[in-house]
Amino acid sequence: MTSNPPGTAGTATATFSVGGEFRVSRVGFGAMRLSTDPGPERDAAIAVARHAVEAGVTLIDTAHLYGWGANEELLAEALHPYPDDLLITTKVGVTRTGPEGWAYDARPESLREQVEQGLRRLRIERVGLLQLHRIDPDVPLAEQVGALHELRREGKIGHIGLSEVSAAQLAEARQTTEIASVQNRFNLLDREYEPVLDACEAAGIAFLPWRPVAAATPGPAAALDAVAAELDATTPQVLLAWLLARSPVVLPIPGTSSIAHLDENLAAADIRLTESQRKRLDATALPAR
Repeated sequence: MTSNPPGTAGTATATFSVGGEFRVSRVGFGAMRLSTDPGPERDAAIAVARHAVEAGVTLIDTAHLYGWGANEELLAEALHPYPDDLLITTKVGVTRTGPEGWAYDARPESLREQVEQGLRRLRIERVGLLQLHRIDPDVPLAEQVGALHELRREGKIGHIGLSEVSAAQLAEARQTTEIASVQNRFNLLDREYEPVLDACEAAGIAFLPWRPVAAATPGPAAALDAVAAELDATTPQVLLAWLLARSPVVLPIPGTSSIAHLDENLAAADIRLTESQRKRLDATALPAR
């Protein structure tokens, strides 16, 4: 593994190479909030997905869990046939047990079935990046990632990622197969997984923070508002800009159902924090160890 992240030079770079194959925009799009219900809301969701691609987004995140496949079907309706430079990443490992129920299920045979279903819904023969949504506590980790490794050998998966894992779990998974991405909860005010981000940076692994924007308590909010005013930006834009400056392997995937909000999020890629501003933001919350 290389010790240098495979993005372009600098801490606020515009692109990153996932798995050494997909060079994507560093601000991606999380599709979870897009409505899959029939009618005007679905039409609006399709418009948002299409606008994201037209605006230069080349990384879109979805999952089997999002509407139990309906979100994947929506993206296929909106974007298929996909542009050559678009990477749609989906997640498996959580299954439905009833109208309101769900459970972890990363048994090898179940993962295979979930991947096959995802390929069908997305109308593709190979998913560029397939992420394990959660580690199933009832199945050895080596069996879970081993099953994905076998699907990769068969050409149904391009690269393998993990979600909500510790640094130790990431290291264990890498003993079985190459890991191209980690999708963990992370933002300026919630840095519990900072050791995982550090491990990803050292190995050149993409780090996709979910919930990249979080509401601040009064103290941090004051610091955020001050920096936002200095930059003539919104507070969410400052939070995204901080993530982009934190490490070149960070690929935020903010979600929205609004084109205007989407454009606001994408504009965060053009914001450059000064060293003073970064230090003030760093001080708003200490990493949880």
